Amino acid sequence: MAKAVRLSDIGERLDVSAVTVSKALSGQKGVSEEMRQKIIQVADELGYLKKAKEEDRRRSYNIGVVVAERYLQEGESFYWKLYQELSQRAIARDCLMILEVVNHDAEIRGEFPKILLEKKVDGVIIVGAFKSAYSKLLAENIQIPFLYLDTPGTTDSCDSVVSNNMMGGYRMTNYLFDMGHSKIGFVGTRLATTSIDERFLGYVRSLMEHGMKVREDWIIDDRDREYGRVDIKEKFILPEEMPTAFFCNCDISAYLLVRKLGEAGYKVPSDISVAGFDNYVNRIDSYVLETLEDAGLTTYEINMKEMAKRTIHIMLHKLDNANYTTGMFVLPGRLIERGSVKRKGKGIQFI
Repeated sequence: MAKAVRLSDIGERLDVSAVTVSKALSGQKGVSEEMRQKIIQVADELGYLKKAKEEDRRRSYNIGVVVAERYLQEGESFYWKLYQELSQRAIARDCLMILEVVNHDAEIRGEFPKILLEKKVDGVIIVGAFKSAYSKLLAENIQIPFLYLDTPGTTDSCDSVVSNNMMGGYRMTNYLFDMGHSKIGFVGTRLATTSIDERFLGYVRSLMEHGMKVREDWIIDDRDREYGRVDIKEKFILPEEMPTAFFCNCDISAYLLVRKLGEAGYKVPSDISVAGFDNYVNRIDSYVLETLEDAGLTTYEINMKEMAKRTIHIMLHKLDNANYTTGMFVLPGRLIERGSVKRKGKGIQFI
């Protein structure tokens, strides 16, 4: 049986990466026209672009990824990393991945993604939540297999892969109670994203089960709702009466809170404990490292690799079988205990 030609085989011939080969064959930017033609020529010579015998053939698909610009504004953000994981999984299955970033104006105007209008992809993955009107536009007009990643679908029949955000928020808040904290705040702008809302609901559930009420002055906004920009200058307004611990909706906001607390004269965790979510952050400046006495951030890790693996697995099955569906696939995370949370007496029990 002849060995199937892979993208890495083409790359080895030209001393380029499989990602470069993927970009060249899918018409993406970042590859010179000269190199693109060389890659196409080698792909043709190796038989990559030809159909093999039916019993030996594994179809190669073009898979689109559509994501809102606001999720990629932090440089090497969580969603950039998630896209990289998706791309690697797709390449391993001899598929090409094409990314389209929808900016704020295009989302407001309801401009349909170009990769869908121009029929460049066989299936599409919608990453992160869009505004309601745009989500409805996509759901009602996409004519090829699609699924949602890190956000639930618009209806019960939509396929999606999500982390267990509510349970993660509940678990992290319970952990702070277990560490002896009874005055716990939340950092995250409600109604900004589905993920923040779900993590907030987990926080509220834990408070209720411990007999505590939600204090609005302990709910700190970290971004604006319109553009989704995390803003340490305009947001992160500290209350007059401080809690002893904060649960933050993501690690980036947790580190920015540490910075804000340091500027206000607080030490973490000596004065105030801080816990995050994601187990991912792009960079930590020296000021935050000095303010955070023990540089490790206690957080709730999202299994990003498994999310990417499961997403590509479902997409390929949907492409091979129009009737294939999974509904919502929920992946658990895990608590990672580091030094940003300090024990404050005995744990607080459930009522």
